[in-house]
Amino acid sequence: MSDTVPARQVRAVFTDETITVYQAYSPEIALPALAAGRFVPPFRPGRMTWIKPSFLWMMYRCGWATKPGQEFVLAIGLRRPGFADALRTAVPSHHTPGDRYPGRAEWSRAVKRSDVRVQWDPERDLRLNALPYRSLQVGLSGGASARYAGEWIASIEDVTPLARHIHALAGTDPAAAQALLPPERAYPLPGDVAAVIDATGPANP
Repeated sequence: MSDTVPARQVRAVFTDETITVYQAYSPEIALPALAAGRFVPPFRPGRMTWIKPSFLWMMYRCGWATKPGQEFVLAIGLRRPGFADALRTAVPSHHTPGDRYPGRAEWSRAVKRSDVRVQWDPERDLRLNALPYRSLQVGLSGGASARYAGEWIASIEDVTPLARHIHALAGTDPAAAQALLPPERAYPLPGDVAAVIDATGPANP
């Protein structure tokens, strides 16, 4: 599979209107959000929050919903125009020689002007081992985080039971566990967005 998956490709569950991203929270944040269908206090708009289109990368991050403060995994239906707007203003979370910034000083100035960070981390398999291609993580702060919480979210779903079920099956029946994974596929990024985040998958014109 790694021979056909681009090194930096966004893969996600999506419809014509939304893209699904994942977050893991404590019950203090997750339960009020689920009841309201949006993030409400004690969630703090404006504070940095990271969203992940990859279910298995989320499982790696939260330990299949076992890490303290990450006991609830939420699937967020994010409106696609909001996702694109966020990515258009994104800056890499780390400076890498050869990226679109001539030097660290230029990158640092761009960071100060942007509320959005992106990074590409190794994708994970069912056993959470690193794969040879990358998965996108998007950090939203300031105005981007506030717009995320207040405008861009179409739905919030608790997928913690699914995560725990897949985890339980992974050790005894990997094929059954694999079949239950959300059906992620290559996400069609607008060409300008793909350029901003340095994606290597196919892009729309």
